[in-house]
Amino acid sequence: MILSFVSPPEVELFLIIDILGTIAFAVSGALTAMKKQMDLFGIFIIAFVTSVGGGTLRDVLIDANITWMRDLTFVYVIIGATILSIIFRKKLGYVRRSLFLFDTIGIALYTVVGVQKGIAADFPPLICIALGTMSACFGGVIRDILCNEIPVIFRKNIYATACILGGLVYFLLIRMNISSNLIVIISGSVVITVRLLAVTFNWSLPSIYKTKDT
Repeated sequence: MILSFVSPPEVELFLIIDILGTIAFAVSGALTAMKKQMDLFGIFIIAFVTSVGGGTLRDVLIDANITWMRDLTFVYVIIGATILSIIFRKKLGYVRRSLFLFDTIGIALYTVVGVQKGIAADFPPLICIALGTMSACFGGVIRDILCNEIPVIFRKNIYATACILGGLVYFLLIRMNISSNLIVIISGSVVITVRLLAVTFNWSLPSIYKTKDT
């Protein structure tokens, strides 16, 4: 998903970010599918929709080219990441922790890519942040629905909120005299940090439902 409005070195950076996000989500999807004891076909399908689901929905909404359909590099990356996840599934240690790690990395990277896509399409900041959040979260939503789970984004966990905060930080940093590479690093780090802190300290959004004592 190379951006036409940036210089060649930055284009290369965003391509790397896009590929790293694809790898992270492919591993996340594969781990979820293996946790559900799916067959090989099911593992590849879940890995694929987790990787490209959010980005595809975003590109359809903004009437952009769906990159993985034109550039098979992303398809090969997904296949390779899935195969490695299957081969080294025992090396990944605790599946729950590995899933959380790769999912967190994925949403951080895809938030940045989605925001950049919105900027390239000349959308206002609010829409760009929404596109970044959609890119980061909706692949996971599709994954969870197919795996018969309530998507994390629809529960009270701090998930989409981390992406929104990362997008806000991105636009705040644009107003400062900071290199685009540093903006990307800081914005992505904000998403990861907020998500990690939320899990560590059990932060959550308010719920309208009262928890019954057992």
